[in-house]
Amino acid sequence: MASDWSYTYAVARIRVLETKLLSNNDVNTMAAQKSADAVVTFLKDKGWGDASDGNDPERILAIEERKIWAIMKELGVDFSVFDVLSLPNIYHNLKAAIKEVCTSMSNEKAFAPDDTYGRPQMLKIVTEKNWSALPEHMRAAAAEALETMLHTRDAQLADIIVDRACLDAIEAAGKASPDKVIQDYAKSQVAVTDIKIAARSAKTRKSLDFLHRALAPCSSFDVRTLAQAAFQGVDALLDYLSSSGYAEAAEALKKSPSAFERWCDNRVIETIKPQKYEVCTVGPLVAYVLARQNEIKTARIVITGKANGLSEEAIRERTREMYV
Repeated sequence: MASDWSYTYAVARIRVLETKLLSNNDVNTMAAQKSADAVVTFLKDKGWGDASDGNDPERILAIEERKIWAIMKELGVDFSVFDVLSLPNIYHNLKAAIKEVCTSMSNEKAFAPDDTYGRPQMLKIVTEKNWSALPEHMRAAAAEALETMLHTRDAQLADIIVDRACLDAIEAAGKASPDKVIQDYAKSQVAVTDIKIAARSAKTRKSLDFLHRALAPCSSFDVRTLAQAAFQGVDALLDYLSSSGYAEAAEALKKSPSAFERWCDNRVIETIKPQKYEVCTVGPLVAYVLARQNEIKTARIVITGKANGLSEEAIRERTREMYV
């Protein structure tokens, strides 16, 4: 990635902010707390939330998410560099809108926050079939998924259509970006998601046709071979992963579903860790956004685990590796 000295000030600010990120020791301390309220108190002491949050965990986490983008706006960052990070959310909102329109069952919590493609905007687009209001890479999948849902009521098939389009869009965004951090993130995200799909499909004995439709081509492995392995069953999939550079994924799958989900997120964090040593590129800013989102997800996991009476050991198995 070519250096751009215009990012020097922004990166310097990010280095200061990185000192406030949660560490692995912080996460261990959270997991050892006696209750969800104690975890919230710990986070408040770290500066999470604000005076308006009422100690409500979800409000605190939402405030922290908004803080991420407020900082990027303050730094004057071109937000287009973050477009690839928003793709999973806006495709998710498309799926939620299609389900709501087709079933007339309202579920506001099913939507991810997004100023441009949040619940009201996406519902309007789907209801009016105004596909031109969507990014070009979403239009064909949106139309196909809606028609599939209307005519077959097959929500799973509609989801597959949208999810595959999302993966293709992430892969394309990575290839089109001049920034190595975006290239690496996209490559890792598509590979990890393909492995997730293959693992679920192997366990539920999905057809080869299903796998070919759901899995997105990527540069990390031969996706058709991955599909064939998943079709043959869990053991064949584990063997393929172990022989193609993903032995850790195979070990996590053997251990438990939560251990595998943890590996998936940790893989993305490992991908961006080299950005800690960049000084004048957009990389550290993108890495900071992902690091903050990762710690917010981890905080939610710990709070939810405590609220549901999970043991400290069970919670630790689910917590993610931190960036710092």
